[in-house]
Formats: sequence, C-alpha cells, structure tokens
Amino acid sequence: MDKLRVGVCLCGSFCTFSSVLPQIEKMCSRFDITPIMSATAFQTDSRFGKAEDFIKQIEDMCGKKVWHTIAEVEPIGPKKLLDVLAVVPATGNTLAKLACGIADGAVTLAVKAHLRNERPVVLAVSTNDALSVAAKNIGTLLNAKHMYFVPFKQDDPLHKPRSAVADMTKLEETIDLAAKGQQIQPILL
Repeated sequence: MDKLRVGVCLCGSFCTFSSVLPQIEKMCSRFDITPIMSATAFQTDSRFGKAEDFIKQIEDMCGKKVWHTIAEVEPIGPKKLLDVLAVVPATGNTLAKLACGIADGAVTLAVKAHLRNERPVVLAVSTNDALSVAAKNIGTLLNAKHMYFVPFKQDDPLHKPRSAVADMTKLEETIDLAAKGQQIQPILL
C-alpha cells in the first residue's frame, strides 16, 4: 500500500518548532512527507535556533529538500502531488491570509494549489492573538470546506490570555481523519 502523501508547511512560529519537529520525524515512517517552509521560517535565525539548522534537520528527517518558493509549490495543484497538506504551525499571519484568499508565498500558494483539487488542509494554530484579532480568521476557516484543525487551547492563560496553540501530539491523528474527510474532536481543549 502506498504511503499517504503529506505536505508539511512550517511558518514562523519558531517557539513551536521544538514540539513540531518530533511529530514530523514520527510521521515520516507512515507518511511520504514533503517539507515546505514560509520565507520567514526558511530565512530567519531566531533565539530558538538558526534557520539553516532547522532546514538541515527537516531535510534529513524527510529525505527531501525543503520547498520554499512559489515556483516549487505551484505544481501541487495541477499535478495533484499531495493527499493532505498540513500547516504546522499556522501563525496568525498565515491564518489571516488564508481566510482572505491571499496566496503570496510558498505556504499560502501551496494551500491554494492543494485546495484546487478539494483536498484536505490541516491547520495547527499557533498565535498570540488567537482569541482576539485572529479569532475572526479562525472562525472563517473553521467554516471553510476542506479545512481541518488540530485541537488547540490557550497556552498560557495568565500571562498571554489571547494566545492559543495546537496540541502537536494530535497532528498525526488529525491528518488521518482529515484524509477521510473528518474533523478530529474536540477542536477546543
């Protein structure tokens, strides 16, 4: 049986990379993973690590080069390259662009190209404004066809009361269900 072809898009919520990368590594044994990074994730060194180190780690895990340009991701739609596309982490900026139909970078165009074929997109929220300005975008995407959410919760209610992050340990199960057209429940933890 062929492995499920899963695109995994990483955006610039660098603080979540430490919980995302082990999940990607775990999924590599079950899925054929194509790594995709936003320009910010691909180019930015942060206090959480150097971009080149993350890129090497991801490429070593997946056995494939990271796609990070519009030209690299554009064929996802016409060639039907993926079965499921996951945006992990899905930042407030990315959620806003997706909710408004903006496809101006590798990740947002990958989503647009993938949705062209009415295939599932999994979103793993990670944003400090999930319960404020980003809430309307999350609501829009919760109501959109072919969008599935990794369950999420407030990550630090006392110090960051508007912030939310997905439970990355539920990523694989969310992908499995999304491939069958089902939303994992509960969405809110």
